Amino acid sequence: MSLDTPGEAVSFILNGQTVALSVPPAERLSSALREAAAARDVKVGCNAGDCGACTVLVDGAAVCACLMATGQVQGRRVETQAGLVARDPDALRLAQAFQRHQAAQCGICTPGMMVSAVALLRSGEALTEARVMDALGGVLCRCTGYRKIIAAVLDASAGGGAPSDAGHGGMAQVGEGVGAAIARLDGWPKVAGTERFGDDVAPADALALRVIRSPHHRARFTFGDLTAWRAEAGLDLVLTAADVPGRNLFGVIPGFEDQPVFAEGETRFKGEAVAAVVGSAEALAAMPAFPVTWEALPASLTPTDAGAADTLHPTRAANVMCRGRVAKGDADTAMAQAAHRVSGTFSTGFIEHAYIEPEAAVARRVGDRIEVQCCTQAPYMNRDGLAGILGLAPEAVRILPTATGGGFGSKLDLTAQPYVALAAWRLNRPVRLAYTRAESIASSTKRHPSEIAMEIGADAEGRLTAMRFDGTFNTGAYASWGPTVANRVPIHASGPYRVPDYRANSVGVHTNCAPSGAFRGFGVPQSAVAQEQLFDLLAERLGMDRLAFRRLNCLRNGDPTVTGQIFDEGMGIAECLDALTPAWERAKVACAAFNAAGGAKRRGIGVAGGWYGCGNTSLSNPSTIRAGVTPAGEIVLHQGAVDIGQGSNTVITQIFAHALGVPASAVTLVGPDTDVTPDAGKTSASRQTFVTGNAARLAGESLRAQILRFANAGPEAVLTCGAGLSVTDAGETRRIALPQTESYALEAVETYDPPTLPLDENGQGAPYAVFGTTAQMVELEVDMALGTVRLLKFTAAHDVGKAINPLLVEGQVEGGIAQGIGLALMEEFLPGRTENLHDYLIPTFGDVPPVETLIVETGDAHGPYGAKGLGEHCLIPTAPAILNAIADACGARVHHLPATPDKVRAAILAVGKAAE
Repeated sequence: MSLDTPGEAVSFILNGQTVALSVPPAERLSSALREAAAARDVKVGCNAGDCGACTVLVDGAAVCACLMATGQVQGRRVETQAGLVARDPDALRLAQAFQRHQAAQCGICTPGMMVSAVALLRSGEALTEARVMDALGGVLCRCTGYRKIIAAVLDASAGGGAPSDAGHGGMAQVGEGVGAAIARLDGWPKVAGTERFGDDVAPADALALRVIRSPHHRARFTFGDLTAWRAEAGLDLVLTAADVPGRNLFGVIPGFEDQPVFAEGETRFKGEAVAAVVGSAEALAAMPAFPVTWEALPASLTPTDAGAADTLHPTRAANVMCRGRVAKGDADTAMAQAAHRVSGTFSTGFIEHAYIEPEAAVARRVGDRIEVQCCTQAPYMNRDGLAGILGLAPEAVRILPTATGGGFGSKLDLTAQPYVALAAWRLNRPVRLAYTRAESIASSTKRHPSEIAMEIGADAEGRLTAMRFDGTFNTGAYASWGPTVANRVPIHASGPYRVPDYRANSVGVHTNCAPSGAFRGFGVPQSAVAQEQLFDLLAERLGMDRLAFRRLNCLRNGDPTVTGQIFDEGMGIAECLDALTPAWERAKVACAAFNAAGGAKRRGIGVAGGWYGCGNTSLSNPSTIRAGVTPAGEIVLHQGAVDIGQGSNTVITQIFAHALGVPASAVTLVGPDTDVTPDAGKTSASRQTFVTGNAARLAGESLRAQILRFANAGPEAVLTCGAGLSVTDAGETRRIALPQTESYALEAVETYDPPTLPLDENGQGAPYAVFGTTAQMVELEVDMALGTVRLLKFTAAHDVGKAINPLLVEGQVEGGIAQGIGLALMEEFLPGRTENLHDYLIPTFGDVPPVETLIVETGDAHGPYGAKGLGEHCLIPTAPAILNAIADACGARVHHLPATPDKVRAAILAVGKAAE
């Protein structure tokens, strides 16, 4: 019998039950479990054993199911996350510990983490942090920074979270409003194995789709006889640009919708789609070579090459996408008069988002409407984009977001959605698509590579006098979020510091690379690499302490920013720097003592500041929230903001519940779904806590006012939920007799749009209503002979205005630092070369040191209860702090990232040679 033919069923014990699967014995166990056994808690992130998300127990041993043939488990015992939590006391205790520590953020890696941890817990050995890191080291996480996972496993091993505890992990749901570290409201499905992501929701009869993509960075192409080929291959449908009924273009910014669903005649990056084929999974697996002929063309992969090339983009002169500018005062004159000047050039490469869940979607036609379930950060943007592609009214498109296994910006753009929607519309059958890891990395958006030249001047006392910044950003073949990066960076390149004379210019240039888009910071982390390193050089030139230099120059309430905007409250960078001071002074003494002992290793400390404007730049940015009370007294919140792991479901519910005056656990959450939840805007730019949170506050206040008026109660009355809705006023408690209607007895719909002002031709204006600020310091060790860097500890101070949920704040900080570590030390996507998770390296358990988060709460004039956004801010200072610490340890400066051991070693040698 061939290993590829079904033959007799493979029989084994799955989560305590005997199953017999009629699948080829050589089929991946991960596929057999998911598709034949419906064990969708087994996740597939790479199919190469790199990410560990598919980990299961086979006879008690943790294995990657994607690397095991189904035939190998004949007669054996297989356990998955859902089965373990349902049946095993160790697993249940672990799940409750994960909830308590918020160790699951997006949740896509959680099955692999928990299954691996259960095997460790069953060993009965005394656990240490090092032992946990070793046992779970084969599972990747892109959200948490790993530290909460380690804490949860150690907690479970110590007996925390007994199986008799409540389903929310044993965390007391007391004081559930603003400021309470309650358990993640959407967390239990993630830790119990019942959460469903983009590739988990397709019906059994769904057809499969495969996208045909360019193998060249740039190429012309022609098709053969597609009709004859489709018949030969036994497929249901072939789609090309000719089959797009609406516009064969999509994008995210009006005026920059320039990316075709299917290329026409010429492809502009490796991985660009030219066609799609649809049929049964078996037919796709057996189909002959697709009839397309390629003619490779000269390609330009860098802005320098693009500047000398012919037209790479059909509508952009000189391959320039757009420019950004901020100018204040006379930077040239001030620089010439500065007592001290420093300058440098810096560069960063493409950074891959590397979310563990590849893009996935399923679509179905329902009469004259199309419904799409997908992992996304922007349901209404997806809806409107698909409507344009399909030639439909927006109301004819419904987006039902699944759980999203990480996004960080890239899942704002349309990816799999147009292909399945077009196919399902044509065939009137459900159609599904899940990207392979290589497909995801090759075709998805990236962090913009940057080439930066910067000069900074200061007076004799160390006060900043002038800055000049020029940044060139590789925006790839199409615009995506490139205009946002080009316009945001000049505003932020000063950092949160007073600069009287300033000029910053940026330009986005088209190349033959995958489009660069949104990635946690929209270009600000790149500019911080330059600005914060030059600050250290300037402090050295002045003979000043590096933290004191920043403290002297930081913005304070009442100071104008480089756009002329003045904040009367909430500019908290001084408070962040002050919070770091005790750790900074301690670390200086400890590093000096270590280095005095000599040896091949040197220790150093680094500090960097950062800021980030929450929401769109000088543009309308509204969110709408709907809430109601049913005739039975149930409180329902229609919340359309997508939670991609950052915690918006919990935070927004806490804000709403606080405003209404009820516990968060009394609120039933609905959404997101473009048919039943209003538009809460995209999950990006650290806007959801601030913008949607404000809409939730307004909705809660409005609904409370309606209830109190209906009950004829005073403003201090207490609401009680349970068997109906009751009010206690002046010592008297009475149940509210609500109107008996088919919908809500009482309802509130509220919208919030941040107050901003347009920028003039010099970038002067009020681009953001809220800035969040941060300062981070890192302690590390450099091996002088090898150039390797070992991180010892981060101390991170973040001004969040008001911490709605302090534990969520810690999780965001730790996760952002982990991504900043990748940017600094290891990550760089090379088009056509690093299209998997063993060539493209992201931080693992061993790369992220302990993180101490110092929550600073300065309040804010606009934020809900003073709260600000946080997600983007967390990684902005991380890379420059690391680079500054490397220089402090060994004198070596790395300006061109990543600072891999070979670059660090070369810089060490260069310093030694210069000293000779």
